[in-house]
Amino acid sequence: MTTLHIKNLSVRSGEKDIISDVSFSVNPGEVHVLLGPNGSGKSSLVNGIFGHPKYQITGGNIFLDDEDVTFLSTDKKAKKGMFLSLQHLPEIDGVALSNFLFRAYREMTGSEMTILEFHKFLSEKASEYGLPADFLKRNVNAGLSGGEKKQNEAFQLAFFEPKFAFLDEIDSGVDVDAMEKVWGTIEKLRKNGTGFVLITHYGKLLEKITPDRVHVMKGGSIVQSGGSELAKEISEKGFKEI
Repeated sequence: MTTLHIKNLSVRSGEKDIISDVSFSVNPGEVHVLLGPNGSGKSSLVNGIFGHPKYQITGGNIFLDDEDVTFLSTDKKAKKGMFLSLQHLPEIDGVALSNFLFRAYREMTGSEMTILEFHKFLSEKASEYGLPADFLKRNVNAGLSGGEKKQNEAFQLAFFEPKFAFLDEIDSGVDVDAMEKVWGTIEKLRKNGTGFVLITHYGKLLEKITPDRVHVMKGGSIVQSGGSELAKEISEKGFKEI
């Protein structure tokens, strides 16, 4: 199975260097937590990895095993099995989730399934996940609560079963019931081999999931890495002593 390697990655936004020499590797089925105070560079790192146009990689590489995917376009990285859930999810008014997933599924897999065949397939997946059928008819994130948006993302995650998933602030502003659904999806996919990078500044995330590795960011760099005990220490003492 594939391993993701982030090696000495540096990122710039405009004229400002914001990420410097970040390295870590994620094996299949591992959960890594990226912790840090607001403004430490967590989201900027992820934006750089996935090719956001406002962020430029200025050094280092991203490998899937020995394949260098550093400068592949975002859609090509997705086809290689990399998934991103953004902190602030875009709203696409006028596009139903089912139609969005139909187009995405065809692009990702090359499937020639008809739209009727796909809707049957999608409905079965939604039922298996516990997503109400009428949810598939709703516009992508438009008019949804914070919890519904995160459930939407978790369903997409379960539907595509990526090799590696980056979830930015997945635990922010979400009610308990929605989070239980999200955690359940992470644990299920983790057992099936998906590797995760969970980005947060909220140490209590550890109450729900035990990571394999924890990385602490400050000033655009990883300043400390360790096991789950590091996140517990931060939850108790904060970031000042790191």
